[in-house]
Amino acid sequence: MIDSSVFQGKKAAYFTLGCKLNFSETSTVARMLEERGVSTVTEKEQADICLINTCTVTETANSKCRQQIRKMVREHPKAVVIVMGCYAQLSPQEVAGIEGVDLIVGSNEKGEILQFLADRLMAPVSAQESGGEAKTAVVETHVTQRVKDIRSFVPSCSRGERTRYWLKVQDGCDYFCTYCAIPFARGNSRNPTIASLVAQARQAAEEGGHEIVLTGVNIGDFGKSTDESFLDLVKALDEVEGIKRYRISSLEPDLLSDELIEYCAHSRAFMPHFHIPLQSGSDTVLMLMHRHYDTSLFRDKILHIKSAMPDAFIGVDVMVGCRGETAECFDETYKFLDSLPVSQLHVFPYSERPGTAALKIPLKVADKEKKERSNLLLKLSDRKTEEFYALYNNKVREVLFESSSDGRVVHGFTDNYIRVGLRVADGEDASILENQIMPVRLKHLGKDKMICYQ
Repeated sequence: MIDSSVFQGKKAAYFTLGCKLNFSETSTVARMLEERGVSTVTEKEQADICLINTCTVTETANSKCRQQIRKMVREHPKAVVIVMGCYAQLSPQEVAGIEGVDLIVGSNEKGEILQFLADRLMAPVSAQESGGEAKTAVVETHVTQRVKDIRSFVPSCSRGERTRYWLKVQDGCDYFCTYCAIPFARGNSRNPTIASLVAQARQAAEEGGHEIVLTGVNIGDFGKSTDESFLDLVKALDEVEGIKRYRISSLEPDLLSDELIEYCAHSRAFMPHFHIPLQSGSDTVLMLMHRHYDTSLFRDKILHIKSAMPDAFIGVDVMVGCRGETAECFDETYKFLDSLPVSQLHVFPYSERPGTAALKIPLKVADKEKKERSNLLLKLSDRKTEEFYALYNNKVREVLFESSSDGRVVHGFTDNYIRVGLRVADGEDASILENQIMPVRLKHLGKDKMICYQ
């Protein structure tokens, strides 16, 4: 039983690296702490608790995690410092070696994080002689090491700082692509029941939420734990009153069924917006990656989406410079992506991950070549996005307004994921439009910028 009194009056600082799922999980922990009397620090305040949620998708991500942990320790010297997430799961000894860390929490133990923290807050501390700062002396590590033993599912449905909610529908992955360490960090695929997720969506609606993003590691794999399907989940969520928009964060192309595309095209609340990982436009490289599809299947899925939903925004993940990617393979990728009616590319340079099967592939791409290939695809992405935005110049679309930083301009997204800004008249407060959905006329300014008028 958690003694909530130890949290009363405490202040916490949070930092998240990596994917939307991480942000959702951090927000859930923050919400649970808030319910027990913990407030979030404001600028220049000292925290009693620091939580860093980490990522390990690349070595650069690992480096950023270490830098941020040290920064939090330096800025909040008396705080209990907790590190969770994928880097904490895969490299707990590295994290433990960073001075000032108190708790390391693995993927299987996230559901117990409040208990670990409460125990630590009540534990005796040793006072440092210089400045009288109090810090604990021993790092506590709570990490299940074997992938097959990572079985827990920690629910998460949180708003964070935006108006949209992030609903975690699945965790883990069974694919084990040769370049990827995430299955080792998050375990095998698992999910809660549709009934529990519908209940969370209804709660979000009661709190005034209008948009929910479905998050997970491989969400198209939903249903393995409960003998249900992702399409069943989509249909059930579509019936939740009050939620006006759903977005699917990322969906593997081989799990994007034709039935799901057709349902979303005619659904009440699922938006014309898809994010689909391609990783490579070369069938040779896809085979080396152990992906579960080829370029022919990927093209068919993209064309089916655009046929059923001509206004759909389609984002695509693509990796450059992975082992085995020759210049000819990259050229195939560029030409393939250029030929597709996609809206944006999320470009990632390949990073060596210890323990992955890709390390056995002999051909290694130089860092300089990775950078050149990344730049070429980023320029292609800019052109694709510019062309997509230009299609909607002077068109009317519905926008959910999210935030205003200065009270004069409020930002939001159209149903098909065009980011817009609306400047209010002098004397008006833009914040009154936050979490409101309204039709507006769009004006394209070029360079991925769009403003709108009421």
